[in-house]
Amino acid sequence: MANTLNLAVIPGDGTGPEVTAEALKVLDAVSKLEKFSYTTKFFDWGGERYLKTGETLPPGGVEELKKHDAVYLGAVGHPDVKPGVLEKGLLLELRFQLDQYVNLRPVKLFPGVECPLVGKGPEHIDFVVVRENTEDMYAGIGGWLKKNTADEVATQTAVYTRKGCERIIRWAFQYTQKRNNPKGKMLTLVAKTNVLTYGHDLWWRTFQDVQKEFPDVKADYNHVDACCMWMVKNPEYYDVIVTTNMFGDIITDLGAMIQGGLGVAAGGNINPDKGGLSMYEPMGGSAPKYTGQNVINPIAAIGAMSMLLEHSGYPAAGARVMKAIQVVTGTKMKSQNAGKMGYGTKEVGDLVVGAL
Repeated sequence: MANTLNLAVIPGDGTGPEVTAEALKVLDAVSKLEKFSYTTKFFDWGGERYLKTGETLPPGGVEELKKHDAVYLGAVGHPDVKPGVLEKGLLLELRFQLDQYVNLRPVKLFPGVECPLVGKGPEHIDFVVVRENTEDMYAGIGGWLKKNTADEVATQTAVYTRKGCERIIRWAFQYTQKRNNPKGKMLTLVAKTNVLTYGHDLWWRTFQDVQKEFPDVKADYNHVDACCMWMVKNPEYYDVIVTTNMFGDIITDLGAMIQGGLGVAAGGNINPDKGGLSMYEPMGGSAPKYTGQNVINPIAAIGAMSMLLEHSGYPAAGARVMKAIQVVTGTKMKSQNAGKMGYGTKEVGDLVVGAL
């Protein structure tokens, strides 16, 4: 734990600044209760800056971020910016340059939150997806032959390395140990070994090798299509899932829906190595149509702040924020949908502060 938590804040686009303000409001309150200090430095990276300057990530930007203990990201996405520009030029670029190889996505149904799965409650939906965050299709290796002709060929190469597989699998086993699920510690590898017989064979062999170091954790395997079925039918089966970048991208959105929607889902892009810098964000995106209306749900953004605190050396503060979130969803909010919460964005933030 640092004496002072030094945060880099990227509020981003659309409703990003609104939910960021509520997360920072909660941080301010919990810092007083838990008696720690913090600083914030704001970065105007996102769609508006790109439209003005043509830059997604300014020169020296990553080095500037490295002066901080963690990064908090509100949202990135602008209706006037072509899809993919900000995602690749800012989000993926930060993940790669900062080597944030762990994408951590808790899938937890909070009290009072409506679940689309009939008969499932908070006791059934409480697992975590650990997604590899720097390889696979997202490495950007590929190209075109005879582009824009009838004979065009496009290739997109999935890249897997032994180092990349081993470090995420080992981290996932360690996380499963630490999570210490009372139902039993189990790590499920999700891949497609029956079809992707080269890259996912590397994943499978690495998983088998690393599991020998963790005899107290049950090692489990699902094909990704089976995982999608079981997440809907029996989500209570899972404890921790470790998976590839592409499959993780897909199944975590399925996970967000069964936990009540993107308005409550938060995630971390983590570099757990010594001196590594991690970034935390709500999953809901910038939702530009709701900008400035005080109707967007800040629960995911506050949840992201809870994760930031938990993984930045302030676990008691993170747990306190998470507990307060669940009090508010369970006793105050009518819905998690924008404009239907029974309260405005700022009022929900105030309720979480009050519940601390």
